[in-house]
Amino acid sequence: MDESLDFTIEELGKPSVQSPLKMSKKPGDKSADYVTDDKFVRLGAFVVPGEQPAIKRSQVLECAGPREHIYFSPAHVHAGIVSCGGLCPGINDVIRAIVRCLSTRYGVTRISGIRYGYRGFLPEEQFGVKELDSDIVDDIHKLGGTFLGSARGGGREVEKIVDTMEKLNLNMLFTIGGDGTQRGMLDIAGEVGKRNLKIAVIGIPKTVDNDFALMDRSFGFNTAVSKAVEVVSAAHMEAASAINGIGLVKVMGRDSGFIAAHTALASHEVNFVLIPEVPFNLEGYNGFLSHLEERLKKRKHAVIVVAEGAMQDLLLKEKKLDAGGNVKMEDVGTYLRSRIIKHFEERKMEINLKYIDPSYAIRSAPANPDDSIYCERLGNAAAHAAMAGKTKMIIGLVNNEFVHLPIKLVISHRNKVDPESSLWRDTLDATHQPPLMVNKFGD
Repeated sequence: MDESLDFTIEELGKPSVQSPLKMSKKPGDKSADYVTDDKFVRLGAFVVPGEQPAIKRSQVLECAGPREHIYFSPAHVHAGIVSCGGLCPGINDVIRAIVRCLSTRYGVTRISGIRYGYRGFLPEEQFGVKELDSDIVDDIHKLGGTFLGSARGGGREVEKIVDTMEKLNLNMLFTIGGDGTQRGMLDIAGEVGKRNLKIAVIGIPKTVDNDFALMDRSFGFNTAVSKAVEVVSAAHMEAASAINGIGLVKVMGRDSGFIAAHTALASHEVNFVLIPEVPFNLEGYNGFLSHLEERLKKRKHAVIVVAEGAMQDLLLKEKKLDAGGNVKMEDVGTYLRSRIIKHFEERKMEINLKYIDPSYAIRSAPANPDDSIYCERLGNAAAHAAMAGKTKMIIGLVNNEFVHLPIKLVISHRNKVDPESSLWRDTLDATHQPPLMVNKFGD
């Protein structure tokens, strides 16, 4: 374990208010228990037999869940919830869970939804806030998208955001978003600290790419894979029904190929997976197009899944950023389609290529049951953490346990597919593609 990692969670002060949640303090009495601050989870699941070094408090992860004593008196709480960035299955499930836990479990009566991301805090936008309660959010989990609206940008207007938080008299803020959203949240929490405000800031990990560091997965990922599998099934049917049919599917994955790899494993119908983490050549004796041609000659059809971030080192001529600070990527799907068509035209070999980009249909879908359960538990854990006065943290799943993670560690780097991992090894077994499609390593 990297001893430089410090998993200590910041607190606004000593929790001294008796929680209104009626739970047990006695293990084994068949009743739900409070979570104590001396219950921890280790980051790594692998161990080496033999004597293990002593574990420091800073090296273990604090378990999420309700505490017997909380920091905020429920009657004095005004909570804010904001969803930022692109759409993702499960946002509404998280909103619903937070509202219902705060309202029905703790008796909080003031909960405000901030409209259209961080821009909703900016007075010049005049979006206003949406008052939330259990009845209002009761059915929103059945819908895709986000009940509060979302937008990129605005997160750098830290002083304006905190000004609005003060005017609203917020004392807890829940930020639902990806890497950019949580970076903005850390800046907001820093400004809150400078002003000596007692505001708990809690993040919930939203990215279908599943690229948050340290945690097992982010919500929306399972739904994205299940929807992508449906698309691959259609692409396979189109390819198998045509002369030298090719189904080309682009899936999300800016910096990581988790959706692409898991889709291949789940569908059993993908022959090539192209992801940002594994280099490949298009042309040449060991290039992708050569292997695709060989596949068509042998099996008469092929299915390709490409992550949106693949080949960007070749395609990006100039780095431009969107409002959320993300690099604007070139469309690898349409580029790959044109290169495949050109390759086979030059060889006078008939192909029938169908290209499908289901990205927006997947992003806007409601969460599947697995993600919906995950979102419910993330939202509940976030509400419990905020009531206990925890701050500058994000709720995550580590070793199948819900834990508190310091936000600065979670955003320190992005999780990526390890080309030497069992996940990628199993993906190669599923597709039968070559381990490396390069003519000479380093080309």
